Amino acid sequence: MFADLFHQRRFIVESIKREFHAKYSHSLVGAGWAVINPLSMIAVYTLIFSHVMRAKLPGIDSGYAYSIYLCAGLLPWGLFVEVSSRCTNIFIEYGNILKKVRISKICLPAIVTGSALVNFGIISVLFFLFLFAVGLFPGMIVLAAIPLLLLLLLLAISLGILLGVANVFFRDVGQLYGIATQFWFWFTPFVYPESIVPEHFRYVLTLNPLYAIVSGFHAVFVAHSMPDWVALLPSVFFIAALTVGSLSFFRHHAEEIIDEL
Repeated sequence: MFADLFHQRRFIVESIKREFHAKYSHSLVGAGWAVINPLSMIAVYTLIFSHVMRAKLPGIDSGYAYSIYLCAGLLPWGLFVEVSSRCTNIFIEYGNILKKVRISKICLPAIVTGSALVNFGIISVLFFLFLFAVGLFPGMIVLAAIPLLLLLLLLAISLGILLGVANVFFRDVGQLYGIATQFWFWFTPFVYPESIVPEHFRYVLTLNPLYAIVSGFHAVFVAHSMPDWVALLPSVFFIAALTVGSLSFFRHHAEEIIDEL
């Protein structure tokens, strides 16, 4: 499976480039939208929450803390949703190509992930520039976000592959996942601090595999501290099991996908 990714790496890279160019090819600003959209989002969060609503986080005096809290959670969430949602529909989206061209199906989630990472990379650079501008860049501790990002991607890819194969056979899966992500969003502390959740309900948050990951991002970018690695262990075990299960499910049904498209 991984050998297929290596042998077809040129197809993957060219597909990522093609998707990026196709996304902006018929607009006047072109690829500039890849900068304008995330930049406007960061500007709105900063203006509304830091200067208009003057929202603050408990125990943190900085007027930008809440804006950073939002960005540190919502940017990884956007990456997670883009990868998992597109993977859920990727085999159907590329159905005609799969019927005409002999390519390994595992390349398709790789294309989705690469395209999403390009967008995420652009917005992350802008976020880092914003942190530098307001004097709140966390320094070298930002490297602790790398394993968090890898966990997030692994969760998104494995879940997306599992749902993507299931969606080929049961087209309701894609629709249901869109609804599920709405509940999942509010089940994760992106726009509210976990401290406002009643203590006897907080254990429910720990059932969410994204909770510890997002808390890690908040620790790095808001508190400038290391993530709680021990608290991440349940998510690590869950993601590992999901990865093994989704790849096994994919291998078992890969040959049936074209027949169902």
